[in-house]
Amino acid sequence: MPKYYDELDGVLRALADPTRRAVVERLAASPAVVSELAAPFAMALPSLMQHLRVLEDAGLVTSEKHGRVRTVSLRPGAFDVLHLWLDEQRTPAERGADRLGVHLTRTSSKDT
Repeated sequence: MPKYYDELDGVLRALADPTRRAVVERLAASPAVVSELAAPFAMALPSLMQHLRVLEDAGLVTSEKHGRVRTVSLRPGAFDVLHLWLDEQRTPAERGADRLGVHLTRTSSKDT
């Protein structure tokens, strides 16, 4: 079993919850303060903080506190482990089609 499976399990567990996925989607646009992240959800702030803790424990987000304001950001490279695993699951036919696409792109750009 590859060494990164524990990290992958944490990422998949964190993303299994729709609230956490919505937070990640929001943070993809830009960092946000916790109160802004909490606004669309009908839950108490401590409940959202638990979701943020799960995302942070999985290595998907980071947070900084300045005074009383906590700002949350997506961690650069947070999804690399997921991309790695997904790439390993691709079939040889998919990989061959990708190589064909690259070849066709290169040859058509040389013709113009």
